[in-house]
Amino acid sequence: MADHDGTHEHASDLKPATVAVTAGRPAKDPDQPLNAPVTLASTYVAGGDVEYGRYGNPTWTAFEEALGALEGGRCLSYASGLAAVSTLLDLVGNGATVVVPRHSYNGTVMQVADLEARGRVTARLIDVTDADALLKSCEDAALVWLESPTNPALEIIDLEPVIAAAHEAGAYVVVDNTFATPLVQRPLDLGADLVVHSATKYIAGHSDVLMGAVVTRDEELYDVLKKRRDLLGNAPGPFEAWLALRGLRTLAVRLDRATANAKELVARLEDHPAVEEVRYPGFGAIVAVVVAGGEFAADLVTRSTRLWVHSTSLGGVESQLERRRRWRTEAATIPEGLVRLSVGIEDVDDLWADLRQALDGVRSDRVEP
Repeated sequence: MADHDGTHEHASDLKPATVAVTAGRPAKDPDQPLNAPVTLASTYVAGGDVEYGRYGNPTWTAFEEALGALEGGRCLSYASGLAAVSTLLDLVGNGATVVVPRHSYNGTVMQVADLEARGRVTARLIDVTDADALLKSCEDAALVWLESPTNPALEIIDLEPVIAAAHEAGAYVVVDNTFATPLVQRPLDLGADLVVHSATKYIAGHSDVLMGAVVTRDEELYDVLKKRRDLLGNAPGPFEAWLALRGLRTLAVRLDRATANAKELVARLEDHPAVEEVRYPGFGAIVAVVVAGGEFAADLVTRSTRLWVHSTSLGGVESQLERRRRWRTEAATIPEGLVRLSVGIEDVDDLWADLRQALDGVRSDRVEP
């Protein structure tokens, strides 16, 4: 099923869409199931490699083999995306500098801010659209945390030169690949030390799982992280891992459909008079629109859709939208009227009809504070 480093044995010969379907399967022996079963066990018979449910589970292993094969490294699964984030940030030495895009995922920025408030790290929030400043920020950093695209501003980073600059300065590099997924980019191939996912989003894909993951090619880092997970117990439940793996099987078809929908919606949104700005990186299924009229108009849009779901997550088969500045901890540099759209797999004409009627009702000259 997998070779010694946790990647699928045929991964180099297969396209990513095929790897998503085939990796992490049981051996093809007579009467073996096609899918790895859910192993609901907290305790194992002594004398083997696992011993206890905090140290391993065959269902985790199947998921980790599949996602590891897609990203090109060894994977460890966690109870949530933020559990994975906190595990990586916890490895930074006391007083060391962590570089983070100012428009990173809000949970990541909040964790870094919490560590700084407690004197654990020095945080350096960077405008990633200033390439020179981003490269310079790496000079005395211990950890450089990157997102491309950023959440929710959808800014794109040229990852390779930043990763090279960070390594030259002796820093480790983490790339949050939740938005792009390994079907669009593989940061380990670009030199990153670690990739992190909120597997809750596109990997699982059905808005029914809380789970995170870390992938690396560095055997020493992998061993450190595995021991930390054993010690802290922040691993997922086996049923969550099983659901995430089942969702991963359809990642390629889900992302293809959602991306096609997103591109069509972008073309239509650009012509709507209630839309001030459309942000789209050219790939994936996340779109951001800045609604003319600001906070009140944007809130009205999110309350006026019938098909689009007003919710704070993304990456599911259903289309979701949210005004990000409704969260007090969101960066003040995010426009008040920015609405993040997570485009799903519904019929694009139905999605547009619902979004258009919501936008039609919020012409800026009719919005009152």
